[in-house]
Amino acid sequence: MKITYYGQNSLAIQVSGMNILVDPFISGNPLSKDKVDILSLKADYILLTHAHQDHILDAEAIAKNTGATIISNWEIATHYQEKGIEVHPMNLGGCWQFDFGNLKYVNAIHSSSFPDGSYGGNPGGFVIEGEHKNIYIAGDTALMMDMKLIPLTTKLDLAILPIGDNFTMGIDDAILASDFVQCDKVLGVHYDTFGYIEIDHEAAKKKFYDAGKDLMLLEIGSSIEL
Repeated sequence: MKITYYGQNSLAIQVSGMNILVDPFISGNPLSKDKVDILSLKADYILLTHAHQDHILDAEAIAKNTGATIISNWEIATHYQEKGIEVHPMNLGGCWQFDFGNLKYVNAIHSSSFPDGSYGGNPGGFVIEGEHKNIYIAGDTALMMDMKLIPLTTKLDLAILPIGDNFTMGIDDAILASDFVQCDKVLGVHYDTFGYIEIDHEAAKKKFYDAGKDLMLLEIGSSIEL
């Protein structure tokens, strides 16, 4: 499993020969728009955690360019289906066996509306079980007790957690979240894109290190392999 970071919450995941994009917000991100050409990206599936612009901005263009299937909650999936895009709707607590592995749509505490203010359904996160590696993509969320449910059924190899604070968890709550999901290997997302969520990278890494955990902060376009 290979995971590439494209800024904010945008990720590419290669698993079982499939290409998955998560929350593609690239062309409007000042940190990534000059580094990543969205029309060069490969995608068989696009996972959308919620409807905010900084998570869905490039989903339509990429889906139409690649023929990717958008996977999200019912409201978001229906929104894109009406645009002629292939979709797979899910809802909280549901699982589906895809060709890349098992996918579960899990709870998140946040808000969710499209840029025009229309209803975007409930926000969520995803647990992917594929190629003998399991990852948790939290999406935009506050720290919540529901995270403790995840390790009851899935042993995680990586937790992808928001760390920018203000709109989501910050560093301290993300450390607690890693305790809740019983995973000490964390990829940080949702930071630095704009002023409200800028972080001190070294201070963040030290806090995780002091807690006995590994926080990875990737450069845009760089990857890790599990």
